Amino acid sequence: MGELLRVATAGSVDDGKSTLIGRLLFDTKSLFADQLAAVERTSRERGDAYVDLALLTDGLRAEREQGITIDVAYRYFATPKRSFILADTPGHVQYTRNMVTGASTADLALLLVDARKGLLQQTRRHAFLASLLRVPHLVLCVNKMDLVGFDEDVFEKIKNEFRGFATKLEIVDVATIPVSALGGDNIVSRSPSTPWYEGTSLLHHLEELHIASDRNLIDVRFPVQWVVRPRSGELHDYRGYAGQVAGGVLKPGDDVIVLPSGLTSRIAAVDTFDGPVAEAFPPMSVTIRLEDDLDVSRGDMIARPANQPMVGQDIDMMVCWMADAPLSAKARLGIKHTTRSVRGVLKKIAYRVDVDTLHRDETVSELRLNDIGRVTVRTMTPLCFDPYRRNRTTGSVILIDEATGSTVGAGMIL
Repeated sequence: MGELLRVATAGSVDDGKSTLIGRLLFDTKSLFADQLAAVERTSRERGDAYVDLALLTDGLRAEREQGITIDVAYRYFATPKRSFILADTPGHVQYTRNMVTGASTADLALLLVDARKGLLQQTRRHAFLASLLRVPHLVLCVNKMDLVGFDEDVFEKIKNEFRGFATKLEIVDVATIPVSALGGDNIVSRSPSTPWYEGTSLLHHLEELHIASDRNLIDVRFPVQWVVRPRSGELHDYRGYAGQVAGGVLKPGDDVIVLPSGLTSRIAAVDTFDGPVAEAFPPMSVTIRLEDDLDVSRGDMIARPANQPMVGQDIDMMVCWMADAPLSAKARLGIKHTTRSVRGVLKKIAYRVDVDTLHRDETVSELRLNDIGRVTVRTMTPLCFDPYRRNRTTGSVILIDEATGSTVGAGMIL
């Protein structure tokens, strides 16, 4: 199996997102025979002239819109080159928080637009969220090209308009592909209906996309999740620190510093489930042994002495608010940052972003459900963090309602 690509799909209502996902699953042979038979049967019963692949994902959507089951539907599929996780997020404005959930870990955002309608308010909103969450790659699929006669001019107009908008958002890598999800044009293989299009099919683009260099391999960051200390057996004097590498490359012999204590040591070994390795890099899960017996506990951060994260208690961040009750100044919050949990209080709200116009409203005194704004949070104990643009792991926090323990917001540190 090749490496894993995480894809967040977004689009507005009826632009063919379900059909596109269904087509990818169908054409990569990622469906079970009984799933396909059920879809064919339902299509026949409804009197459709074709097999409606949207039914593969719409079953989940119907439940989701009644407020049952889940916020984000995850679909798994694989080709010989790579395996994929598709996070399917709903398009409506009231689901901003779902899009944030789906896109926060994504390597690529897949935005759909209907060739007949062009760029909608929704498209711009989703592009803004993708840029805010620092999704490194974006693909704009201009769908329903069959309904505009595979007209190159229609495609070029949408492509150019979107590129103009994307430059304002610091989105670096944008690919635009003309597709018809219904007919399978340019989804898995190049379509003869678009001889003017010189790019690759959608699946080829997803398979060949280079994502290894998206990870931060410069700044060593290792949040300690667990202290491994067997009490008995032959490993009774073993002491290691387990966690997932959040940045940089860790090798035996490297000088390291443990924060917040500031104690220094050297890496003695990097262990994995399959035995010791010569180096560890994101997103590997490893256990690190140090040469010195230091006091290290869960929530500590291991870094390099000459390259340390920022340490502070007053933290500026962009927040997507996800709770029904609004967020206002002086609110008390639980804050989860990597493996560390602290308490904090909201000092101020600087502004709320109008996601449609990108205008900043500095008059607001609270953030409501699905609002995105800039705030300052004061934590009771210092955090070791990086700006989100440098490291999506050490630069993000989850805000928690202390009374109920539920997640109420997602923050990106500035």
